[in-house]
Amino acid sequence: KKKKNCSFVYDMNIYKNLNKIVLQVRRDILRMVHANNSGHPGGSLGCTEFFVALFFKIMNHNPEFNLNGENEDLFFLSNGHISPVYYSVLARSGYFDVSELSSFRKINSRLQGHPATHENLPGIRIASGSLGQGMSVAIGAAQTKKLNNDNSIVYSLHGDGELQEGQIWEAAMYASAKKIDNLICTIDVNGQQIDGSTKDVLFMGNLKDKFLSFGFIVLVEKNGNDIEAVCKVLKKAKEKTKQNKPVCILLHTEMGNGVDFMIGTHKWHGIAPNDEELKNALKQNKETLGDYQI
Repeated sequence: KKKKNCSFVYDMNIYKNLNKIVLQVRRDILRMVHANNSGHPGGSLGCTEFFVALFFKIMNHNPEFNLNGENEDLFFLSNGHISPVYYSVLARSGYFDVSELSSFRKINSRLQGHPATHENLPGIRIASGSLGQGMSVAIGAAQTKKLNNDNSIVYSLHGDGELQEGQIWEAAMYASAKKIDNLICTIDVNGQQIDGSTKDVLFMGNLKDKFLSFGFIVLVEKNGNDIEAVCKVLKKAKEKTKQNKPVCILLHTEMGNGVDFMIGTHKWHGIAPNDEELKNALKQNKETLGDYQI
């Protein structure tokens, strides 16, 4: 049976319950990257509220996975290196068993470092992580829905460092020119990338003005790690669809959010915590919905 929005379980005290899921997802992320001393915790932690809001409140999706996704909203992760948060939320929303998270990055696992399709992991529609490509794919899916008179929405997520890729702007021109108005692209604006701050590596200027000039409707949310604020801006973005323009959300987050020693630096972009750091980080995220053990 189709589960619209996956929010029916959390009708009472919705934001309190969503925050409980946020805390659990953070624990999942930390344990997954620690277990193999490999992965990308910083961006995953920073985007946790976005993923939880999208999958547990906003998006009309079906955990009984159908690759084609007819008559349901679709999500494409362009910055595929933040796979830990994606896998955790897919498991916690019913796409596959939570215990499978313990196989992250192991040989023959369905949960590789970057999401891949060859093992048919439910919820994954494209192999991603080659930065710059996700918006093009999302536009193609959105245009297909329009051609098929499918009124569902296509969502995508991108890193702000990823905007340095030229293909992003080619795709943005196309989306505007072809009036792809069932598309919501969210940019994780955390100001960090693997080699340092985005300003130091390659300053992109005023992102709002850029996307406006490319013909997007642009929403800015400064509190990207506040679950209520994220839900509200995603809801507002939905209301802005079907107006002959694609929609862009500039979501300001903190890389490493929820773990005090990971915040405010690019250091944790792709480094796993050691045993003592894991213990410290888990103490900062105590509320759980039912841990798994690795």
